[in-house]
Amino acid sequence: MGAKRKKEDDDAASAASAASVASPYGEKNKHDPSFRGPIQKRSCTDVLCCILFMAFLAGYAVVGILAWLYGDPRQVIYPRNSTGAYCGIGSNRDKPYLLYFNLMKCVIGLNSMVTAMNGLQCPTTQICVASCPDNFWVVPPNAYFPASTLPKYGTSRCVSLASTFRRPDCWESTQQAINPLSSSQTAPEILSRQLCPEFTVPTKPIFNRCFPAFDFSEAKNFTISGMTPEKTIDSLKNGTDQLVKVLDAKNIGLKIFEDFARTWYWILIGLLVAMLLSLLFLLLLRFTAGFLVWILILGVLAVTAYGIYHCYMEYSELNKKGATIQNVGFTTNWSAYSHVKETWLAALIILCVVEAILLLTLLFLRKRILIALALIREASRAIGYMMSTLLYPLVTFVLLVICVAYWGITALYLATSGQPLYRVIPTNQSLPGCQGISGNESCNPLEFNASSYPTCAVECIFFKYNDQGLFQRNLFNLQIYNVVGFLWCINFVIALGQCVLAGAFASYYWAFNKPKDIPACAVFGAFLRTLRYHVGSLAFGALILTIVQVIRMILEYLDHKLKDAQNPVARCIFCCLKCCFWCLEKFIKFLNRNAYIMIAIYGKNFCVSAKNAFKLLMRNIVRVVVLDKITDLLLFFGKLLVVGGVGVLAFFFFTGRIPIHDPRFQSPTLNYYWLPILTVVVGAYLISQGFFSVYNMCVDTLFLCFLEDLERNDGSLEKPYYMSKALMQILNKKNKPPKDK
Repeated sequence: MGAKRKKEDDDAASAASAASVASPYGEKNKHDPSFRGPIQKRSCTDVLCCILFMAFLAGYAVVGILAWLYGDPRQVIYPRNSTGAYCGIGSNRDKPYLLYFNLMKCVIGLNSMVTAMNGLQCPTTQICVASCPDNFWVVPPNAYFPASTLPKYGTSRCVSLASTFRRPDCWESTQQAINPLSSSQTAPEILSRQLCPEFTVPTKPIFNRCFPAFDFSEAKNFTISGMTPEKTIDSLKNGTDQLVKVLDAKNIGLKIFEDFARTWYWILIGLLVAMLLSLLFLLLLRFTAGFLVWILILGVLAVTAYGIYHCYMEYSELNKKGATIQNVGFTTNWSAYSHVKETWLAALIILCVVEAILLLTLLFLRKRILIALALIREASRAIGYMMSTLLYPLVTFVLLVICVAYWGITALYLATSGQPLYRVIPTNQSLPGCQGISGNESCNPLEFNASSYPTCAVECIFFKYNDQGLFQRNLFNLQIYNVVGFLWCINFVIALGQCVLAGAFASYYWAFNKPKDIPACAVFGAFLRTLRYHVGSLAFGALILTIVQVIRMILEYLDHKLKDAQNPVARCIFCCLKCCFWCLEKFIKFLNRNAYIMIAIYGKNFCVSAKNAFKLLMRNIVRVVVLDKITDLLLFFGKLLVVGGVGVLAFFFFTGRIPIHDPRFQSPTLNYYWLPILTVVVGAYLISQGFFSVYNMCVDTLFLCFLEDLERNDGSLEKPYYMSKALMQILNKKNKPPKDK
């Protein structure tokens, strides 16, 4: 009898072994008596990728240094006059505004974003002034400038056409000293030397630049240089519009800055409320996870059932009226289809199918749903024992802020790295002595001597920003390097956080006697292990994801460029490619996440860890789907609660709909009331995402450990289960009690 039983056991073992070998997802994990959680004795993984990542970071640092050496962000903040000096700082500290002598010339001067980033220069004389002109004025044809009416203001001069009309708007610095205003000069002589503007109009400073601030109908009789009033106004309007188009975003930015300055403390309070709600929700999940999940499941079933009822009632009503699709025919007015019975019949059938699938899923997968609930409760218990895991998102947040700040500053310095170039330009090309001046001769406005050209009145004026030289020719390539470095660093920081948390939660699961066997500093220990051994593996996974994201960005760029193309085949191909790479990115994120968990536990390289994680999940695909969807549903409800609650509260407060009589607590007056609301909503989402990402990582880690536990152990004294008693009870499993000595 014993021999027969032994033969049956051997046959069963052989069959099981053959089945495991034949499985496309590999053999199940075998018991390892020495395994007690994350492996401590491990070696460095993916060393080549680690070296590549370090070399890339070194190159990234060189790009930043070069950008900081060549770039000058002051070109974005402060305007520059025609000599290249900044208005509002240095010697021009008391003259913060920039005046354009002739706005009509700005139409041809601003045609690129590089020019916009580099000081909004245009080919007309520009000077720094203490205040912007506030009325219409034009130089009379036969006017002259008496020396007695030229009071000095530092290095600049004022020009007056009458004793009661003085304008501090004339040329300054060394050019004025070289081309001085004589004791008596006619207006054409002064204007030919570009010492004073030919005209002024009412202006106001917009980002320290003087722009027209009047209704163009007010200037119907204003004319310049023999031009008709209509032509004059059109030219002024075109030049102004060209500049305002570039500055419009900056003007909006100023209002946004003002709103932030008025509401920053209320925004911080809203974000603090979001943090407290997120923390409270995670703590309550330990006791209410099962209740919430069943409420959500029943809620989905109830909503679907109501949808079926509503569709049936609409179909019945339209059927009585005889409203069929033949009455409508084919039309692009999609709302018309809501008034025919066939639409509601189709919706009724779809909802019935969905409801049936949900009910059958609930019926046949109820045991797996209970396992998912037990894992979710276990995740809440793990976070309760290791509260420091809730603080780790702050580390990730700080590292992400550093990455974003470095990318933004480097991009700004690269965009402002072109040096201004100046050319010798005759003020009047038609004069006989100016025929030989081509306008291609370079000059330095701070050293320019106009007396070197005795036969022609010339000036040294801005031409363009330098785009020559090795560095300038490769600015676009360096910006691409900056973007790739930004994406790679961001993905690496996220991977680091996932691997560290996975190591901490794996230490919790594989502690046989909880909480006594849980390591004292599980998060810090996992952090040190990850940095010491697995930087290369994390960089490898982050690089794969970065490559896919760069391809998606290229596809989006090409799709934007070709959006006006009339080729439907090309648009269809682009749409399919975008969809495929979106799915690929989601899959790689899922695979990377589980690979990092296996790296944190076993310390193997990225490819082996990804393969093992994938095979383990595929051997338990149904459990994976059920747990993933239930966790997503639960966390979606949590995010909805936090973001929706804080967003509604912010809306009622910032729109003044909450009656508050104390002026200290009333909402401030804003340019855009939606701005702080949107900031609070986005911030609340990021905060809830940070807290819930810890919870999600905990669930995923415990789930993989649970699957490993089922495959490695059988509940015997030699192979005890490490799972909680609730999980063992659901699976009808238990550990054998130790024998009494």
